[in-house]
Amino acid sequence: MNNELFTYHLPFDLTLLPDNAYLVGGAVRDALLKRHRDYLDLDFVLPQLAIETARKIAKVYHAGFVILDQQRQIARVVFKESTVDFALQEGETLETDLHRRDYTVNAIAYNPHRGKLIDPLGGLNDLKQGILRMVSQKNLEDDPLRLLRAYRQAAQLNFTIDPITRSTLSKLAPLLSQVAAERVQTELGYLLTHSQGTYWIIEAWKDGLFKDWFKTLTPDKIDLLSRIDSSVQTLQKKLNEQFKVTEETLGIAKLTCLVSHVPEQAELELIDLKYSRAEIRAVTTTLKAIFQLQEHSDQMTLREQYFFFLQVGNIFPILAIFAIALGINQELILALSQRYLDPHDPVAHPQPLITGHDLKESLNLKPSPLIGKLLTELQIAQIEEKIVTVDEAIDFAKYLINSEQMNC
Repeated sequence: MNNELFTYHLPFDLTLLPDNAYLVGGAVRDALLKRHRDYLDLDFVLPQLAIETARKIAKVYHAGFVILDQQRQIARVVFKESTVDFALQEGETLETDLHRRDYTVNAIAYNPHRGKLIDPLGGLNDLKQGILRMVSQKNLEDDPLRLLRAYRQAAQLNFTIDPITRSTLSKLAPLLSQVAAERVQTELGYLLTHSQGTYWIIEAWKDGLFKDWFKTLTPDKIDLLSRIDSSVQTLQKKLNEQFKVTEETLGIAKLTCLVSHVPEQAELELIDLKYSRAEIRAVTTTLKAIFQLQEHSDQMTLREQYFFFLQVGNIFPILAIFAIALGINQELILALSQRYLDPHDPVAHPQPLITGHDLKESLNLKPSPLIGKLLTELQIAQIEEKIVTVDEAIDFAKYLINSEQMNC
């Protein structure tokens, strides 16, 4: 490694950085592995004046500045395309600071002024071998989130976990229950959306890390999780690549595998993990809709399809992935998917002929639940091609009002 590697990418002039400042952590590791980052996340350790250095750099560049921890002397400078943290060195020497870190590959320091690497724990050798090795058991105990980070980093780096480290992770697994739910959710999110994440979620489950967070997680659900990626491939292949999947969609589909498949229980688990209302709704709606699909595994009437799409809305892609993985009638899921993917499909994306205001004006109706019932029946009639014009819609509404269907 040489100076050019970091001076070229630093978001500030190197002369503003003290000679005894060292870059540490993931940025050093990724540079050595030649891993490209669109957004830089840099961590510097200084033996003194950490907050003062951060404040000075932020002032020069009119960048964002915040003190993260006054007691431990940690501050952050936020640039447009990078975040830089400055922290006071823990211990009397840099080597002491590095010995407090989680894994050896993250315990390598680099001085950009001198192009000097400090590697007291053999992190360079572990990088070459693709191994994630703990610095010490105590360091993992000090922050149990580091347990889950091992599996996340193994996924991101395509590394293996050292057997002794793996055994320690399993032994310390109960400690993960002590970690704030938001922090656990963040690490889990990386695993749920990463291409290698499924494998490492399964390995973490084997090692007991999810015992306190997903109490109903069983081998059957793990098997279901393992089929999610192939489910996506099936949908994309059958639908000529029209089926697009975002990281968020894939993550929610996998998350649905991990929770209880009783919607009410799943909601409680996700609340405990501090998921957002939108994410919880996506999971619980998927679970509820799955029961409907299982009941109509052979076919669904147009009326049933209309109410189905009304229920699932824009979480349909999550549902489709989950349903294929469950083995629900593939032809039905593909047919529904084709409707969803067509923005002009009248069943999945209905365009009403008339509005509630039109009904009130044309039929001299007062505001009441009857308006909503009429609009629903008119929409279904339109889907079934019983009506195609506004006049036909009005006439059909008159017929419905006089029928027993609307009077009950």
